[in-house]
Amino acid sequence: MRAVAVVAVAQHQQKALTHTSEVELMVPIINRARDSVGLTQNDIGFTCSGSSDFLAGQAFSFVHTLDAVGAVPPISESHVEMDGAWALYEAWVKLQIGEVDTALVYSYGKSSPGSLRDVLSTQLDPYYLGPLWPDAFAMAALQARVMLESGTVSEQRLAEIAVRSLNGATGNPLAVRSSATATVNSVLAEAPIADPLRPSDCAASADGGVAVVLAAGDRARELCERPAWIRGIDHRIDPHQPGVRDLTRAPSARAAGVGAGVGDDRLDAAELAAPFSTQEHILEMELGLGPGTVINGGGGALAGHTMMAAGLMRIADAADRIHRGRADRALGHAASGLYLQQNLVCVMEGE
Repeated sequence: MRAVAVVAVAQHQQKALTHTSEVELMVPIINRARDSVGLTQNDIGFTCSGSSDFLAGQAFSFVHTLDAVGAVPPISESHVEMDGAWALYEAWVKLQIGEVDTALVYSYGKSSPGSLRDVLSTQLDPYYLGPLWPDAFAMAALQARVMLESGTVSEQRLAEIAVRSLNGATGNPLAVRSSATATVNSVLAEAPIADPLRPSDCAASADGGVAVVLAAGDRARELCERPAWIRGIDHRIDPHQPGVRDLTRAPSARAAGVGAGVGDDRLDAAELAAPFSTQEHILEMELGLGPGTVINGGGGALAGHTMMAAGLMRIADAADRIHRGRADRALGHAASGLYLQQNLVCVMEGE
């Protein structure tokens, strides 16, 4: 397998970008990622993006965002209608072929124009669940209730995860929700917004974007003092229909973790794209994350969730920890679909 590393990351996230288009959002982010390793678009062998036309409200919305990249002269480009983590997977495969040595990956999302929790109802099957119009928080609350009543998790444990996010986010300039004074008691005192889920149990919706530069072999070493080498990457999927699944588990996350080599060595850090505290707990269990692993050190998705970019942001955060010498081995995770239906795990190491 060809050695490929994340050599540069750049991202931006805030509560709402009301007067900023996707192109205006991505221009400085992409430029910052390329400039940090001294590359121009002419030096990039392959470009891949991730986003959602459904979220943007127009067909082929990614085409106009290419203005932020610079598509003249012509470039080799692709797009996935998924979180940007899956665009990174496609770029990684492209680099494995050996035709190019560098790749640019980016993704973005703006949820502020509408109600994301209601929009996500459209991912339900159109015959049995869709007509009921349960929002995303209501569906997550059903999972939380199953977990609590089965003894899989306790309200105390969920509050501890929320507090960890709120406290960790205080040092993260990209977080849209944080609190240095949050405690388990203060979280448990919150009124539920979708019983039994409280506000701190649910991700804070945000607008934003992220760009990542990948490079292979010696090219990575030329561009970055401490590349984040991708030692393993895998993604798996569970059935779509919640009625045929055990909602207290996420087998696809466990399988992806095994495929990526999670259990091969100690993990210093893990960045999990879990939009609910219940799902963060499930991922910790499925991936076998122990007490020695820093989990979502900057607050994770609970502190700021940019739809279609949250997963690539988690990989970028994990890679940044390696770049800065704060971790030797780190995990980045992405999820898609209802109840952690699809999971991608990327394990990176510094030399």
